[in-house]
Amino acid sequence: MPCVEYIAGCVSGALGVAVGHPMDTVKVRLQVGSEYRGMLDCVARTYANEGLRGFFKGMAFPVLVTGLANSAIFGSYSNALDYLTRSRRGDRADAPAADVFAAGCFSGLVGVAITAPVDLVKVRLQSQAGGRRYRGPLHCVSSVLRADGPRGLYRGGLALALRDVPCYGLYFLPYELVRRALTAPGAEPGTFAVLMAGGTAGVVTWACATPMDVVKARLQLAGAGGRRYRGVLHCILLSAQEEGPRVFFRGLLLNSARAFPVNAVTFLSYESLMRACRGAG
Repeated sequence: MPCVEYIAGCVSGALGVAVGHPMDTVKVRLQVGSEYRGMLDCVARTYANEGLRGFFKGMAFPVLVTGLANSAIFGSYSNALDYLTRSRRGDRADAPAADVFAAGCFSGLVGVAITAPVDLVKVRLQSQAGGRRYRGPLHCVSSVLRADGPRGLYRGGLALALRDVPCYGLYFLPYELVRRALTAPGAEPGTFAVLMAGGTAGVVTWACATPMDVVKARLQLAGAGGRRYRGVLHCILLSAQEEGPRVFFRGLLLNSARAFPVNAVTFLSYESLMRACRGAG
């Protein structure tokens, strides 16, 4: 049932976004601005100035569209892994780490084409602390198109690809390894195994992805009141020169704390939907 993998990926992706968006807003503000003294200061000032709604800025658009992106990512991963295991006449349940990593990298490449515009809009809406440059996601899209044309929606796309392609390989690899370790041979993985594997996968991935995530966010804000950079390398060199190497780890603690529940929910809902559809079939 190949289409089931895409449907399950769509639903699980939307649920994951809804769970993690408030912490993601804080992470974006820490990465693109220097006016906050740390995570708690950012949370306190966001709540004081904007109330609870401030933590949910830009959520509607990614919830609606990230389902589509997650559908493509999970579906392409599953089909790529099936192809790799069939090509060597193996069993997907025992796929070697190299196959899992390669399939994950392929899914990250597929996902970038969909997620780049969504992520740009999300970051720009989340970074609006106080003043409102954009009235909502559609206004943000139209403003970008007027200012920069369709290419503007892919600003920071290279940094996103450099982040997502290898990191999705790392995303699925620890998930498969931890899930197998916590599941008896020949048995279906239980809820605890899926939650732990999904949470671990998220933490490992974001630990590796945070430096390029900082670069991506800064490139995406160019043209929206943020500093302009000539490209990925220029952004890296200038940020390191002016703020030191620590700048690339802004939001690391928050990313890791957010990643565990978000990805635990994402994988649990994905596995649960896949199991229910297989039972119905």
